[in-house]
Amino acid sequence: MSLYEDIVNGKEKVSLVGLGYVGMPIAVAFARKIQVIGFDLNESKIALYQSGVDPTNEVGDEVIKNTTVEFTADAARLKEAKFHIVAVPTPVNNDHTPDLTPVEGASRILGKNLTKGSIVVFESTVYPGVTEDVCVPILEKESGLRCGVDFKVGYSPERINPGDKVHRLETITKIVSGMDAETLEEIANVYSLVVEAGVYRAESIKVAEAAKVIENSQRDINIAFMNELSIIFNKMGIDTKSVLEAAGTKWNFLNFQPGLVGGHCIGVDPYYLTYKAEELGYHSQIILSGRRINDDMGKYVAETLVKNLIKADIPVKSAKVAILGFTFKENCPDTRNTKIIDIYNELNEYGITAQVTDDNADADEAKRLYGITFTPLKEIHDCDAVILAVAHEKYKNLSMADIDALYSGRKTKVLTDLKGILNKKEYTDAGYIYWRL
Repeated sequence: MSLYEDIVNGKEKVSLVGLGYVGMPIAVAFARKIQVIGFDLNESKIALYQSGVDPTNEVGDEVIKNTTVEFTADAARLKEAKFHIVAVPTPVNNDHTPDLTPVEGASRILGKNLTKGSIVVFESTVYPGVTEDVCVPILEKESGLRCGVDFKVGYSPERINPGDKVHRLETITKIVSGMDAETLEEIANVYSLVVEAGVYRAESIKVAEAAKVIENSQRDINIAFMNELSIIFNKMGIDTKSVLEAAGTKWNFLNFQPGLVGGHCIGVDPYYLTYKAEELGYHSQIILSGRRINDDMGKYVAETLVKNLIKADIPVKSAKVAILGFTFKENCPDTRNTKIIDIYNELNEYGITAQVTDDNADADEAKRLYGITFTPLKEIHDCDAVILAVAHEKYKNLSMADIDALYSGRKTKVLTDLKGILNKKEYTDAGYIYWRL
């Protein structure tokens, strides 16, 4: 009998190693069909899950309360499972080189608790070769088992989009790969239990790793092009959004928008690919150029705001500025690798300490990572300038009266609408110095 059949029949369990924005939804999805152990080193996070609280807002408290996932911070319980999915972050260091610490640490923990006959599937974004050249040796060393004989490995890149309620695990085609044909089929069958959109069998683990790392690199490059256009059109006095709306009437025009590129994927994954290319003696041209443009956009936004303050005859150093939104994307509590902090820090260089508000964000995380303490929106007033930084639904519903109240009657109002969610004409007609990317 296959491992897949044993899992379906309740004889074996699946484990999720890493229960963040990616791992937890996967665990919950599988738990609707089979027995699942959800492991994370973060005991406070596990305590929240066990009490029925979803700190990620990905599935909601009600789903967490009713799920059958066995949440635990006890690594020894991984021995109860035979099919393991590793879904931990793969960030970059300050010098933009890959930080494989989380995936190496997860491999060590799993290796200590690996049993014969297991399959280990990595979902973390990595450059081609990490699964077989980095993770497998750690698994073998810690377990004393031999890969290909005592256990097998595969790779299935995560495609979950945090905060997106439409494109979910179940609705996105799942790439799967395995070290051999038998393993590939087992992995494909297991994922088919939950992925309604179907699975795509990649011809090798390295192909699957490469497919993932280029998905976000492609988006990064396209957004960089939009950001560069925004800079050029701003110098020309042309509204970029209006240009893109006009160009978008052609059937094959790609619908990308300018913006800040943060988070753990689009702004990170390209560096994994270029790092491996450098190892092989190739220096990226297009990918790193796009990264440079996108990494500089926070500074560009702050500089443009300062120019608009000067245009309004408002002293820069004493200006009162509010930033609405701090997460790396809309309708999501995650502040890790948010590029809003670049705007905040650049304004500090001009002597401006901005007030930041974001009811959606994880306030404790923002305080711990950036030293930022949020100000409730209702306490923000008498502003010289406002940056509408994140397109949370709450901010989309703000009326002009709500926006006006942030300035408390100031005659000249400087407004930066990063995502272009407001009606430009209405605000410029009302006397605002309005600017968007």
